[in-house]
Amino acid sequence: MLVEELVRQGERLGVPYEILIGEDGSSFEAIEQNRPISQLAGCRIIEYRVNQGRARIRNRLAEEAQYENIIFIDSDAIVEKKDYLSAYLQSLQHSEIVCGGLYHPVFIPSPDCTLRYKYEKNADRKRLASVREKQPYNDFSTFNFAIKRELFLSVRFDENITEYGYEDTLFGHRLKEQGYFIKHIDNPLLHTGLESNKQYLVKIEQSLKTLYSIREDIDTTPLLAAYRRVRRVGMVPFAAWLWKLSQKLLRSNLMSESPSLFLFKLYKLGYYCNYVVTEKM
Repeated sequence: MLVEELVRQGERLGVPYEILIGEDGSSFEAIEQNRPISQLAGCRIIEYRVNQGRARIRNRLAEEAQYENIIFIDSDAIVEKKDYLSAYLQSLQHSEIVCGGLYHPVFIPSPDCTLRYKYEKNADRKRLASVREKQPYNDFSTFNFAIKRELFLSVRFDENITEYGYEDTLFGHRLKEQGYFIKHIDNPLLHTGLESNKQYLVKIEQSLKTLYSIREDIDTTPLLAAYRRVRRVGMVPFAAWLWKLSQKLLRSNLMSESPSLFLFKLYKLGYYCNYVVTEKM
């Protein structure tokens, strides 16, 4: 559905285009299922038998691209705007980097993904371009953005990040360091990839480990700001101990049909404090 709609819009634009799909160590079944895509106009699948990581495969796709402008789209997206490509094409005439945004389904797609759904729907309120442009680098997202190919290849995603999390934060920080301006527009994609509560917590924990590894290379994030306040008053060991003591109760709430976003914040902060303490042992 994603690729087919992009092909339809690409044909209507009447300009040269290509669609590159990265198969990053997918299963044989997934590869076979996606093979027909390569028969669509302008589409090419680039297959890797071993997972390269999100940063590396995006860099490879940019290297393979042959045109001046690149749009990065995560595979769990749906294009609902009929002028999606033309909106980017118009913006790229005046800007080198354009972030389009995202939104989520009106109704929860599955009863076991309440945590991710509730978190994302709450965040959707802040995803209008008028809000994002107030903090253009901190609110940069790699889910859906357009960029000049030459610029991208001069910055690139950090291939040291091989696990999930915060590659967009680091990329946004590097753009800021090098003086590039990010234009935010309302050209969103529908995000459909909502994991189960259990899967989402695993991803969150991995992302917090990633955050720890790049903590010196980025501006602050809300979680890092909270952690530093806890550290200033010498309470990191206590916060780590409290998290270990209460994690089962916290997880019980976060796995429920009505998870608390406040407890989710506490869980992430406590997990990060515990990870810091563990790493320093």
